[in-house]
Amino acid sequence: MGTSFGRGGATTFQQDLANADCIVIQGSNMAECHPVGFQWVMEAKARGATLIHVDPRFTRTSAMADLHVPLRAGSDIAFLGGIVNYVLENERYFREYILAYTNAAAIVGEDFADTEDLDGLFSGFDPEHRQYDVSTWQYQGSRVQAASGQRDQHWRERTRDDSDVGEAARGEAHGSGGAEIGAEPDTDLTLTHPRCVFQLLKRHFARYTPEVVEQVCGVPRETFTKVCELLADNSGRDRTSAFAYAVGWTQHTVGVQYIRTAAILQLLLGNIGRPGGGILALRGHASIQGSTDIPTLFNLLPGYIPMPHAHSNIDLGTFVSAEAAHKGYWGNMRSYIVSLLKAWWGAAATPGNDFCFDYLPRLTGSHGTYETVIEQLNGRCKGYLLLGENPAVGSADAKAQRMGMANLDWLVVRDFSLIESATWWKDGPEIESGELKTTDIGTEVFFLPAATHTEKDGSFTNTQRLLQWHFQAVEPEGDARSDLWFAFHLGRIIREKLAGSSRERDRPILDLTWDYPTKGPHDEPEAEAVLAEISGYDADATPLSTYEQLRPDGSTACGCWIYCGVYAEGINQAARRKPSSEQDWVASEWAWAWPLNRRILYNRASADPEGRPWSERKAYVWWDEDQRRWVGHDVPDFKATRPPDFVPEPGATGPEALSGTDAFVMQADGKGWLYAPAGLTDGPLPTHYEPQESPFENALYAQQRNPVRNVLRHPYARYQPSGAQPGSEVFPYVTTTYRLTEHHTAGGMSRWQPYLSELQPEMFCEVSPQLAAERGLEHLGWATIVSARAAIEARVLVTDRVTPLRVQGRTLHQIGLPYHWGPNGISTGDAANELAGMALDPNVHIQEVKALACDIRPGRRPRGPAREELVLQYRRRAGITDETGTEV
Repeated sequence: MGTSFGRGGATTFQQDLANADCIVIQGSNMAECHPVGFQWVMEAKARGATLIHVDPRFTRTSAMADLHVPLRAGSDIAFLGGIVNYVLENERYFREYILAYTNAAAIVGEDFADTEDLDGLFSGFDPEHRQYDVSTWQYQGSRVQAASGQRDQHWRERTRDDSDVGEAARGEAHGSGGAEIGAEPDTDLTLTHPRCVFQLLKRHFARYTPEVVEQVCGVPRETFTKVCELLADNSGRDRTSAFAYAVGWTQHTVGVQYIRTAAILQLLLGNIGRPGGGILALRGHASIQGSTDIPTLFNLLPGYIPMPHAHSNIDLGTFVSAEAAHKGYWGNMRSYIVSLLKAWWGAAATPGNDFCFDYLPRLTGSHGTYETVIEQLNGRCKGYLLLGENPAVGSADAKAQRMGMANLDWLVVRDFSLIESATWWKDGPEIESGELKTTDIGTEVFFLPAATHTEKDGSFTNTQRLLQWHFQAVEPEGDARSDLWFAFHLGRIIREKLAGSSRERDRPILDLTWDYPTKGPHDEPEAEAVLAEISGYDADATPLSTYEQLRPDGSTACGCWIYCGVYAEGINQAARRKPSSEQDWVASEWAWAWPLNRRILYNRASADPEGRPWSERKAYVWWDEDQRRWVGHDVPDFKATRPPDFVPEPGATGPEALSGTDAFVMQADGKGWLYAPAGLTDGPLPTHYEPQESPFENALYAQQRNPVRNVLRHPYARYQPSGAQPGSEVFPYVTTTYRLTEHHTAGGMSRWQPYLSELQPEMFCEVSPQLAAERGLEHLGWATIVSARAAIEARVLVTDRVTPLRVQGRTLHQIGLPYHWGPNGISTGDAANELAGMALDPNVHIQEVKALACDIRPGRRPRGPAREELVLQYRRRAGITDETGTEV
């Protein structure tokens, strides 16, 4: 279960965990959800590392930790911000590192106003449209385009003229690099200027004191101070600390800013780009990383190139002008996208037709999974393909997911088993309640059985960017087929039907390179041929070995520039399996890590500005004066022959504009950002806001919630009052969802397995003995958990693992809910996602399901229409209306 990790050799996880002196696991139950990766944590402990687990629940991870810190779900920014304040106030930061490799010295323009000035808002807020104008967030002396994240900022300045091409070229909200506009920003290397980033950071986090952390998070100040000391003591020249997180950090309306806070902290401590450091995202599937690299996201092209928006006057030159970087490797954007277009359209892609740039689909807005549901409910989305997804129980606001599918013309579900998203039309909750009748549903549902990973060739790209190849073991049974088979043959059939068409709209499909060889009784496409295309080749079909070989003139083809070289020399590098006993500790011959088989990104920062290791104990790559090149244990994340004292020529662009100390080669200014002058929709610095639905007021600011969060409205959407608003007392408890070792995600891969179902046979809720006594709950009895959306039932597990906390002067009880269940399979139960609403992080559109306000009562939930009536009673008691909870 959990993330796939290489067992035969050391990997990035060994470098970043086994070599850490302190590991903080926060927002994850790593031992249970990522047990293979947790072996490196245990190895670090065996070497003497300190393990800290920060989590609302005491879990198997907590049991192995030196210190478990229970905190209130949804309060992590206050906790991390308190550590940032401790590091700054006590001067525990790594000054030489932050001066050389971060934007600490950059001076911000005088128009900028912080949350400290505006009581929880930044300058530029537009309450009518719920968005920020980020122009006042910029550096003094320059403007910066987003290096990642939100891209539609300062477009007019980035394009070639004063026409409307800025809007025309606008890339979608996320992705790729960006460029500085104009001169380098003004700086103050003494870090004393009141508007330099370092001083803004100190002022912003000054209110995040141990007392505030205790009040907001429920963490006693002495426990919090111990965490600060352990982390600071294990960071610096000779020691490094790592953070590991999972969806406990991401699934919030401020999830991106959770990780931003950790990034600020790790930059201050000098823990980025060094062995034993970093911030490690623990993925929930074996190839979540791969699915964002290639990608399956609506707003990106492969390699994090942004998807263009729909507009009449956009061309390739305009797009590249708006998206390419002035400085750093995103300066080679044209090479990356032209090579991608050549991989997709081959001989049809020529300079005369902009390499088929017009063939690319265009975005007309946000097309994420939740916005798609709204389009279904509104009758604008008529068809839906579900490949490895189970939104009927696996997505937030599960009722809306089912009602949206009930409004489709057709639905295609590909999965291992008859998941709830394939059967809701005959046995879903709305059928039981009478809200839907099978005879009234017009959706035509097709179920196509899918092959498992043992029945197909392919690669996993896991959390450490490691591509590992798996080989087919057996042929799939019956009608089951691989995803690659489905996509290839669907495309083949469509192309055959369109053959001979003279319509211009059909050319993008007809001109595709679609000549992959097939094998076996089912004509399975050769997965390695796809990998070879992704890796890239030149005009003579010679495999490429590095993205530095990609060209902007159409002489190279590459399906994903960051994967360029995975098929170097015509050899599947992802299939390498050299044992650890036969290579060094970096184990560069175990599989292949993007980019260029580099195991730690930004590893130039592992050496000081002169190119010397910060310490021998943490030496990783360094400058060898005799060889006049960077050497060490890994592939340098830097031009190998660029000396530390290199100064770019005036007017240099792209990689040539990077100085010898610009370690963050993908950033717009070559620096790690303590402050984000562009790229985020909800602020240049992380700020504590309460979750969408919280029993508490925001103790730090008047602004209760993230002001630019996405709150999606639809006929079934109801949001709860929060904080001191009348009615919030109806939902006095906080529930958080989580994974179990025995089940996987929404259960589609595990609830049909008898052995796993025997180990975890029923949906349950974890409550403390105190909450059980307060609400009359009996161990192994039944409880009903209620929100403004739904009521679900679960078996009661009374346990000390969920600790009551003192928050803002009163006792808070939290409820733990695994989210693996639904009505189908061997092990069945209600779905936790029935309780959640569509409140989303504004940067990445991910749902908030890790901090929900609810009520809990003894006994089983009502059946049929009585279930909906119970929810309506709660709404009436809380005074919930169509507008409740949607205000800024």
